[in-house]
Amino acid sequence: MSIREDQIVRELSHYIYEHPDEQMALMPVYDAARDYAQRGTCTHDRRCPLVTAGAVVVDERNRVLSLRHEGAFALAEAEPEAQDDSLSEAALRLLTEAVGIREVWTEPDSDGPFLIDVTTAGHHRYGPRLRIGFRYLFRAHSVAIAPMVIEAGPAAWMPLEEIGIPSVRNRLHRHLIGAR
Repeated sequence: MSIREDQIVRELSHYIYEHPDEQMALMPVYDAARDYAQRGTCTHDRRCPLVTAGAVVVDERNRVLSLRHEGAFALAEAEPEAQDDSLSEAALRLLTEAVGIREVWTEPDSDGPFLIDVTTAGHHRYGPRLRIGFRYLFRAHSVAIAPMVIEAGPAAWMPLEEIGIPSVRNRLHRHLIGAR
């Protein structure tokens, strides 16, 4: 099974309900996704939003798992594939394939995306499309990644302050401070 457009609309709806302060910024994205789901096709000359899924994994020391990407470390993100049943599953699949992570969990009452970030066309590698990144928060012990993977360099546990995406860093900071 693959992810359907109505699942994306539900995730957006849930997120907007949980984060009403972001409603105005996300309503154009929600409207485009709902239009796409109703029509079943893109009517915007191949410029329909591109959906990506990302896993934000935090360990017991509040470090964030990052993957080596283009000579630096970045948060994992990928387009969902046909075998994915949900966006959160797509995010975890990427981590499993990249670093073999095991034994991750979500915190209670964190069913939906932790953060939805939007990147306008021209500010990412996907061309003339709006990018909608659904990011899901997972917890894991640092030993969920084999030590040789960390030592070899395809992944690293990064301090929160070193996360290069301000929206993720700020949301995590607020979430982790509130959890203590």
